[in-house]
Amino acid sequence: MIAEPTVTSRSSVQNENLAVDTNPPGAVRHTVGGARNENREKSVRGKRRAREGSENAKRRHTKTTNGGLGRAQNSYPKRGDVEAVTLFEVVTMGRSAMQAVVDDWIEAYIADRDSALLDLVSFFIQCSGCKGLVTAEMFQSRKGDVMSKMVEELDECSGLQYKKFLAFPWILTVTWPMDMDSGEYPLTMTGPYWRRFRSEFSMKLLSSLIGVAVSLTVSIENSQRLGEVERAKTSGRRNSTRLERIQRKVTELQDKRVEIENMMDAIFKGVFLKRYRDVLPDIRSVCMEELAIWMKLYSPVFLTDSYLKYMGWMMHDKLPDVRLKCVLGLQGLYGDPVLLPKLDLFNSRFKDRLISMTLDKDHEVAVQTLRLLTLISQSTDDVLTAEDYKQLFQLVYSSHRPLAVTAGELLYTRLICCPAETTDLGEGTSEHHIHTQLTADRVRALLHFYQDSGLHQHMVYLVDSLWDSASAMLKDWPSLTSLLLQDASTQGLCAGEQSLVIEVLVASVRQAVEGPLLAGRSTCKRIVIAREKKTQLDDCGRLTEHFLKFLPQLLTEYSGSPESAASLLKIPQYFHPDSSSAGSQQALAGLLSEMGAVVDLHTDPAVLEAAARSYLSLCGEETAWHSLARPARDTVVQCWVDRLAKLMGDALQDGNFTADEDRTGQMLSTLKKLTAFHNAQDLSGWGLYEQVSPLLSGNIQHGGLPAEVTVEALQCVSFSVLWNLNTSGENLTTRVNTDITEKAVAQRSKLRTLCEKCLHCLSHDNQRVKEQAFLSLCDVLTAHNYQVHVWEPSSYGPLLYTPDPKLTKALLAFILEHVFTGPECSSHSRGSNVESSEGRLEELHRRRNLLAAYCKLIVHGVLEMSMAAEVFMYYMKYYNDFGDIIKETLSRTRQMDKIESARTLVLCLQQLFLRLKQEQDSGVACSLGVQTFSSIKELARRFSLTFGWDQTKSRESLALIHRDGIEFVFQGLVQKAERPSSPHLSYLTILSEFSSKLLRPDKKTVHSYLQRYVNEQTISNREECWLPLIQYRASLLATGTEGEDAASFVSSDSPKQPSLGDHSRSPTVRNSPTYDGDMKAPAVICSETKGRRSNRASSTSTSTSTSKEEKMPGVEPGTVFRETLPTKLISEEQYNTNEELDVDTVEVDL
Repeated sequence: MIAEPTVTSRSSVQNENLAVDTNPPGAVRHTVGGARNENREKSVRGKRRAREGSENAKRRHTKTTNGGLGRAQNSYPKRGDVEAVTLFEVVTMGRSAMQAVVDDWIEAYIADRDSALLDLVSFFIQCSGCKGLVTAEMFQSRKGDVMSKMVEELDECSGLQYKKFLAFPWILTVTWPMDMDSGEYPLTMTGPYWRRFRSEFSMKLLSSLIGVAVSLTVSIENSQRLGEVERAKTSGRRNSTRLERIQRKVTELQDKRVEIENMMDAIFKGVFLKRYRDVLPDIRSVCMEELAIWMKLYSPVFLTDSYLKYMGWMMHDKLPDVRLKCVLGLQGLYGDPVLLPKLDLFNSRFKDRLISMTLDKDHEVAVQTLRLLTLISQSTDDVLTAEDYKQLFQLVYSSHRPLAVTAGELLYTRLICCPAETTDLGEGTSEHHIHTQLTADRVRALLHFYQDSGLHQHMVYLVDSLWDSASAMLKDWPSLTSLLLQDASTQGLCAGEQSLVIEVLVASVRQAVEGPLLAGRSTCKRIVIAREKKTQLDDCGRLTEHFLKFLPQLLTEYSGSPESAASLLKIPQYFHPDSSSAGSQQALAGLLSEMGAVVDLHTDPAVLEAAARSYLSLCGEETAWHSLARPARDTVVQCWVDRLAKLMGDALQDGNFTADEDRTGQMLSTLKKLTAFHNAQDLSGWGLYEQVSPLLSGNIQHGGLPAEVTVEALQCVSFSVLWNLNTSGENLTTRVNTDITEKAVAQRSKLRTLCEKCLHCLSHDNQRVKEQAFLSLCDVLTAHNYQVHVWEPSSYGPLLYTPDPKLTKALLAFILEHVFTGPECSSHSRGSNVESSEGRLEELHRRRNLLAAYCKLIVHGVLEMSMAAEVFMYYMKYYNDFGDIIKETLSRTRQMDKIESARTLVLCLQQLFLRLKQEQDSGVACSLGVQTFSSIKELARRFSLTFGWDQTKSRESLALIHRDGIEFVFQGLVQKAERPSSPHLSYLTILSEFSSKLLRPDKKTVHSYLQRYVNEQTISNREECWLPLIQYRASLLATGTEGEDAASFVSSDSPKQPSLGDHSRSPTVRNSPTYDGDMKAPAVICSETKGRRSNRASSTSTSTSTSKEEKMPGVEPGTVFRETLPTKLISEEQYNTNEELDVDTVEVDL
């Protein structure tokens, strides 16, 4: 839209053109400004209006008699009593005169180039909202400050509504000539900015020329038809003059079209061929976008193989935006059936590239490419082969949902709908039967695809991919139910296909109620609109009404299969809670009865979990049928409790387990059912803790109790304690009374007893028993710690349970034994499955669960933070398996307490160092639990990286690490002749990894703290055993140029290190301390820096050299003494400490 100017603004612009130009050349006049400018302009206008006028007014007056712009001005429309003066006003006042204005400006440009360009520049400036007025003097003087003054004030109320004109005053620079004599414009300059503008301008110009060529083609065709009509007339009625005029017009239009095509060819060869491979991706994108437009608008010329090849080549561009423009352009071409025959060669040459682009790293490119291939498949059948379709169909399992949905659309249209077209249903068949048969055929096609692909084990992802395109088929639950309830001979489905149909049925139910929310499939967060919400509620009501009637039949039919029964038992979880009627109550009674029969029949964990969750959903207070579902659930649970009590009474006699194999199996199945239901629901009312806990006594454990029964008993008792913690926490948040306190004390007693029993089970012979005991301990201790923060402070005093040291040591020992074990140490592997990939993944998943449970104890404050030191030791050694868990634990502990977390890191590194030192001093073979010095140093480097870039937040932690490290190395050191260095001196090499994270004032403070333990004699010592100290001091002094001097000092003063026997493990060489083989870098740099250091030293002043030579006797004049440099460096460092401190930084107190 073009903003309509007001009468005031037009009159002000007219007055500007007629005003007197009193400013010097190159100045800028503003029509609206401060009061001082207005008064000055009015006074000048009153004095000189009679004898002077503006340059624009004079020029237009002189051109009026010659036509040119005078004719254009006479033809400018008027609005009210105001006459349009400028090009901008002509454009804003009436769009009908646009063609005439353009023609008049072209004529004026031919007559007077400078004047026409001045009009055009003024038009552009007014379009950008600028209030300034361009005069001929400004245009000719070309002063540097003109452009800056023109954009000082912008009129936000007028001007074209293109925001980029307001943001970028580049049009001034583009249109303003560089030199009036040469006529060169910035548009012809080189450089990325002008190349981008010139390329875009040329591409748009070529698109406009194509529009003209298309218009000429239409006119030629119309004229040719008129000529044919005229020729078809009889000789008596034929008008030769008219026919000749038509022929001349056709010839003239053809000549113009040839001229336009020549211009297009020149622009294409001169600009496109050079710019479509430009280094700037924006230019390449514009070229590809415009080329697609040319091909579609003017296909006779541009839709050829010689032009299509550029589109195919640029699909290999490294920028995703360029590839996307190519694909979008091709979509426009393939969407037009008329253009398809011209794309055959392109299909054969670039089909493979299009198929490979469906796996593009940019999701949008992959999605649009797959949509393009879908268009190709819909337009022709001979381009994509069966192998191509097989590869494209697999994308329904993609983690990116838009790509999976697009692949699902292709799968539905090409594969699933095909059987519906060839189904022969005979005459006289009812519509319901036809619809059911079509759905059955499509479901069979879907099942065949799922079975043939063999890539995925979860039907829910396939259903989610097909939901947008095949939701009508997937929500046809009556047809799917009838297909499952048919006889095996009639439906033609095997047992495996029946199970898959049930999975499709359950997945569609879940999708209809919950929507596309799947783990592992990325999707953007979207707000569910009211229409979608209403659709979900309607679908939920329909499925509730349908499955209340038919789900009991399905459970009866497929109760023999645990997989099918587990899937069908999930459906009641999605019932609408408000669906209540007389018929639904009766149907629900039948469903509950059938569910109880199925649960009593199976002991499979999946069946029991699905049934427990369905009972929980049906027994909710918000449901309409909880009064009917809860008694049914209580009846089932009571039956199991009575059965377990009878079996345990017969089995436990004289402290021994005497049940036979049959009774043991019954007890195990009953415990599994009670445990599964106790996990989902609170069954504390049945006293399961008191009834099951006798199975965990020590005498019973040694009396022959099977390991499977022990595992289930541990789970059941731990669930009971967890539910009691939850309910007692709710009571203790209100107020304290005698009953509540007694219950709380009893709960604490249960918790302590359970911990003791679990501790006893940690030494069990069976691996599953030990793992279950460990997980139960972690769960109840974490829940207890959480409830402590919720309980009333005056209530939980006598109830607080703290694990004793024996228990904490047992937990840590279990982790070290069963989690941090190498492949050669995995003595607790389960069978030969570990050799397979699936077995190894299961084993890794088991170990990760154990480690995560232990780390939660540390994060929640159950265990002391120092207990994490043993876990942090294995951060690098098991980085691929447990690196994410350990890193998250480190981050959480740092959020809890920065200082204590830093102490834990120090403890971790010092323990590793001491173990390595002890091993080397003993001279025994390297054990598997000891890490090398290089690995310890790398671990320290990784720890330092976890502090991030914000050094201010970690100042205290880093200072603590350095202080404790220095004390660890030098504390208790007594320098003697036979042992001049500390036995832990090489630890400074590890400590230097944290120096880079210190702020400059903190480095100075740490260096001062180091000097408390190191005397001047030690500092001047250049023996090999003191190299770690030299390197550590250099890391503390490494601040800007000082760091270069310190590094050079270390390099030049460090003698060549002799070959060490064991660089990989030892920071010392048996009896003489030295640093690790990784610290060879200073000695290597020595040869490179000696010359530079000697040159730098020799370039010092004569007085300084003389004073040094006087202080050092025995040194010949002119020689460089290397010992003096570090002393001078340290003294200068100390002298300038206060001057270099940041005024906003406070030193850390060590």
